[in-house]
Amino acid sequence: MLHPCTDAGGGACPLPGAHRAGHGEGGVLEQSSRGCFYGEATGLLRITTAALSLPPTDLRPLDILAEVVPPRDSSPSGGLRMIQAQGARGFHLSAVDSPRLLSFPASRIFLHCDLFPEEFSIVVTLKVFNLPPKKNEYVFTVVEEASDTLLVGLLTLGPRPQCSRTEDARFWFDVSRRGLYLCVGNEWISMIEAKVKLDYVEEYQSLSTPSETLGIEVFTIPHVGLLAAAANRQASSTIYKWVDGKFVSYQILATHQAQAWKYFTIGKKVFLAVANLEPKDKGQQELSVIYKWSPRKLKFVTYQRIVTHSARDWEAFEIAGESFLAVANHRQGDNHNIDSVIYKWNPRSGQFEANQTLATSGAYDWEFFTVGPYSFLAVANTFNGTSTKVFSHMYVWLLGSFQLFQSFLTFGAADWEVFHIGERLFLAVANSHSYDSEARVQNNSYTINSVIYELNVTAQMFVKFQDIPTYSALDWEFFSVGEDYFLVVANSFDGESFSVNSIIYRWQGYEGFVAVHHLPTFGCRDWEAFNTTTGSYLMYSSAKEPLSRVLRLKMS
Repeated sequence: MLHPCTDAGGGACPLPGAHRAGHGEGGVLEQSSRGCFYGEATGLLRITTAALSLPPTDLRPLDILAEVVPPRDSSPSGGLRMIQAQGARGFHLSAVDSPRLLSFPASRIFLHCDLFPEEFSIVVTLKVFNLPPKKNEYVFTVVEEASDTLLVGLLTLGPRPQCSRTEDARFWFDVSRRGLYLCVGNEWISMIEAKVKLDYVEEYQSLSTPSETLGIEVFTIPHVGLLAAAANRQASSTIYKWVDGKFVSYQILATHQAQAWKYFTIGKKVFLAVANLEPKDKGQQELSVIYKWSPRKLKFVTYQRIVTHSARDWEAFEIAGESFLAVANHRQGDNHNIDSVIYKWNPRSGQFEANQTLATSGAYDWEFFTVGPYSFLAVANTFNGTSTKVFSHMYVWLLGSFQLFQSFLTFGAADWEVFHIGERLFLAVANSHSYDSEARVQNNSYTINSVIYELNVTAQMFVKFQDIPTYSALDWEFFSVGEDYFLVVANSFDGESFSVNSIIYRWQGYEGFVAVHHLPTFGCRDWEAFNTTTGSYLMYSSAKEPLSRVLRLKMS
């Protein structure tokens, strides 16, 4: 609604000089010598807004068209007549002779001051009969009285119009996508998010890497930009920066069969932790490293080294204002049944210190999430030394430590992914391999169901929601496009070849997740979804070739 305007100190937006509000007529929009827009408009139009009056209790709807339509007892104006269509009455506009025909002085509604309101709304009902689809129409404009300079304008119906400095302060309403945009400088800024949908996926960038890439982490450092850390198999890993719409090499860090990166912050401090699978030299202790961002050097520098055992993953999280890091220790020598460790940040020493150990079996991934006031941590256990058929566990934080909450039978679990759809909470596990060395009948299968679980609040546990056939799945990534939700799986091996399609599944409500896009991948290991000002993207790493790929999501 139009709110009573206030003085400049109250945050209102004053317009220079006197104002005239009304409908700027336009088919093919052209500018006359007087600065008004004119042309041919054909449509059924009804505009309402709210009156400016004091006190606020006097606010009422205002029919702007009633201000410009001739009284009933007067002769009708050329190009304007009332008609009825499907039970709705409106005014039919066509071949308007004068650009001032449907305009009136703003003083009629600015009764108590001449400042434009800080907040207002305009309700427009427009029915189009015969308008070429490539044309835009002005349905409401505010112009300067003396010069007819356009101050505020609303366009609609046609394709995305030009936005330059001469079009500043013009609004454009995209009818098909229901999006409202404001022209600022040379860019249309979204005021109301348009409804978009995913049409298809196209390859956008092939990123050569020093060696095979086990994991990727995409993150943004304020005032620096978008970066991606690649966990490369050989003796160094690369951090890339998004520059001019592409990832380019930014920094190289020494790593040792890096498996994963984790970006996190503590206050204003920015950190990046790498999980190293092997030691620098044979016979030495394995060390994973926490790097800290240096605002002065604009680089990551070594901050703390932590003893790990074939580390596969780091998870960073915060509970009650305290910061933690959990490492997934995969094995020590040939022993997969070892402890993984949760570290706690000590603000006095500025170091992470061991806080709790949890027994794991070939731990591959940690996933932290919250439900209301409760904090949970789930581990993906892969192998117990004889079988991949092992229980993966979920822990809940109680009385200062994690306690077992629920166990899930998994098969070479490599990843957990937690996500929300509305009020519902889901947890997806990526099962990679079914193998048991002690089974009488050998079952060495990579084609196996991965499972999506849903939280049942009444039962206070996660229950199976959906089985999805996968091929040695190593990762799930959840993302959304507009009002649609998606899961993409990293299929890595089908038992014969690493050339396997990874698949995007779309949420279909009662039907669950349904396959919609099949993406050719080679030894796919990890997926990351990210957005930039130019669009939405997926990035995947390959554990079998020195090449990662960025895919662009094409939307309509």
